[in-house]
Amino acid sequence: MDQYLVYILRCHDGSFYTGFTNDLERRLNEHNIGANFNCYTFKRRPLELLFIQKFEDVIQAIVYEKKLKGWSRLKKQSLVDGDFDRLKILAECRNATHHKYKPE
Repeated sequence: MDQYLVYILRCHDGSFYTGFTNDLERRLNEHNIGANFNCYTFKRRPLELLFIQKFEDVIQAIVYEKKLKGWSRLKKQSLVDGDFDRLKILAECRNATHHKYKPE
C-alpha cells in the first residue's frame, strides 16, 4: 500500500516549509541539493526535518498539507513541539463576533 507523508522543515533563515511527498528521502535530497531553483527552500538551505505525518490516503495527505500551510508559525511550532495544549489555545477563534464573546 502506498504511503504519503506531510512534513515540516526548518529553513536556515528560521522559516518553516510544509510539503507533501510519497518518497521522503528523495524529496529531502531534492531540497538539500537545491534541485529546483524556484522552490521556496532553494535560498534557505541548509534545512532541518522537524515533523512527519504519515497517511495511506493521498487526498487526506493533500488536505492536511494545505491545512498546515494556512497555519501561523506559532501553531506550526506548537505542532512540532508536541505542545497540543498550546495548539488548542492558538486554534480557538478570537473573533469579536464569535459566540463565545456575545452576551447572553
